[in-house]
Amino acid sequence: MNSNADGQALLNVEVAYGTPEKQLIIALKVPLGTTAFEAIQLSNIVDEFPGINPDKDPIGIFSKPLDGKSRPEPKEYLLQEKDRVEIYRPLIIDPKAARAERAQKKTSARKKA
Repeated sequence: MNSNADGQALLNVEVAYGTPEKQLIIALKVPLGTTAFEAIQLSNIVDEFPGINPDKDPIGIFSKPLDGKSRPEPKEYLLQEKDRVEIYRPLIIDPKAARAERAQKKTSARKKA
C-alpha cells in the first residue's frame, strides 16, 4: 500500500476484461475505500471495450462473483490491496451443453473408427 501527496492511503489493484481477440489488465492506485464499481470507472476500460456495461455485466474479484448473495455487490465491495476486479462476458453456450456436445462428438468419432 502506498500513499499520495496528501498522505491518503492508496491501494494497488487491477481491472481486467477480455474477449477472444483482446485481453486487458489495467493496474491502478486507488484511494482506500474505493469500490469495485468505482475502480472500473477510474480504469477507463470501457473506452477500450465499448461493449462493457458495468451496471449490468457480472463483476467479480479473482473469479468470485460480486452478486449480493455470498459477497457484496460491486457498488458496495470495498477493494483490498492487490484485488483484481474482473468484468465477465455473457456465456455464449451453457457449459453443460458444451460438455454434452463434446462428448457426443467423441462418441461419434469412436463409432466411425
